Amino acid sequence: MVIALGSDHAGLSLKNEIIEHFKKKDIEFKDFGTYTIESCDYPDFGEKVAVEVAKGNYNLGILVCGTGIGISIAANKVPGIRAANCSDTFSAHACREHNNANILTLGERVVGVGVALDIVDAFLNATFEGGRHTFRVNKISDIEKKYN
Repeated sequence: MVIALGSDHAGLSLKNEIIEHFKKKDIEFKDFGTYTIESCDYPDFGEKVAVEVAKGNYNLGILVCGTGIGISIAANKVPGIRAANCSDTFSAHACREHNNANILTLGERVVGVGVALDIVDAFLNATFEGGRHTFRVNKISDIEKKYN
C-alpha cells in the first residue's frame, strides 16, 4: 500500500508527524507538499493528492489543513474521490468500511497528534465491506456522473 500525503501550512506539523509515524511502521508514502510554513492555499494540495488517488497511482490519500474541512471539500471536487474529514477513530474506520472513502482529511487545529495517529491507523487498517454499502457508494458515483 502506498499513501499520498499533502497539507497546507496549517497542517504541516501534523503531516510531518504522520510521516514519522509511517517511517516507523514502514508504510510507503509520497509527500506532495507543502514543505514550509509559508502561507499557501489548501485547494492546491487537496487537488494534487486527489488527482493522484483518482488515477490509481496511490492506494489512499491523507490530507491535513487547519480544520480538515477546506482540504476535504477541495479533494471531493475530483471525480472518483470520497474524502472524509474525521476527528475520531470510529468515523475513520466506518468511512472506509461503509463509504469506501479513499482520502482521510484531518484538522491539525482540531485533533492532537496522538489521536490523529490513531485515526490514521484506523483508516488504513479498515477495508470496504461491500454488500449493501456497494449500492450506496455506486449511487454517489451516479450523482457525480450526472453533474460532470
